[in-house]
Amino acid sequence: MTDHSIKLANLLLRGEEQLAISYIHSVLIENDRLTLYEDFLTPAMTYIGQLWERNEITVADEHLATAICDFIISDFEFRSSMSEEGNRKKVMLFGVEGEEHYIGLKMAAAVFQEFGWSVRYLGPNLPLRHAETAANAWQPDVIAMSAALSYRLPMLKQSVQVLAHTTGQPTLLIGGRMAPHVHFEEEAAPGQMLIMTNLRELHNWLALAQKGVGTINAFS
Repeated sequence: MTDHSIKLANLLLRGEEQLAISYIHSVLIENDRLTLYEDFLTPAMTYIGQLWERNEITVADEHLATAICDFIISDFEFRSSMSEEGNRKKVMLFGVEGEEHYIGLKMAAAVFQEFGWSVRYLGPNLPLRHAETAANAWQPDVIAMSAALSYRLPMLKQSVQVLAHTTGQPTLLIGGRMAPHVHFEEEAAPGQMLIMTNLRELHNWLALAQKGVGTINAFS
């Protein structure tokens, strides 16, 4: 946790969206999406989550900070020029049924966009039957889903079991706070599963695939 992320967290908690944006632009040397997400917003939101867990802030405080974080992401994306080049592979992202956290997924969607992917961000708390229908209809190359809390893991595993068999057998990318703590070997076919613990891992994976070093298949 850096001083920058703590200061940013305090601005988010106070609802100071314009001051937060100004502060980010004052310390972000380049228009670097990955640095903004991984080194500023993610640790700031993690710190806020820790304050909530210790009952040092209220649910309302956390919701306000999340809303301001969402606004900052949207503002940054609006100011940034999105590349239209690339292989136009497709990714579908969503939070599993019952999971309301979405900021990390929204950041991941922006990283995919940076690499020229066609992105469908379906938001948090997507019922599994709707995710299955969407996957079969759109046939994405990658399905990215997340769970932030331990009691969402059963639904995450069920989602993996179902979506592994959708049309095209897409690569399944798992993120969120719980991702590093669980194993899914039995839920999906070998080579179909990939667990991402942070956005920098995602960025590096996409960069390698773009250079032709690897493919979008998990663990290739």
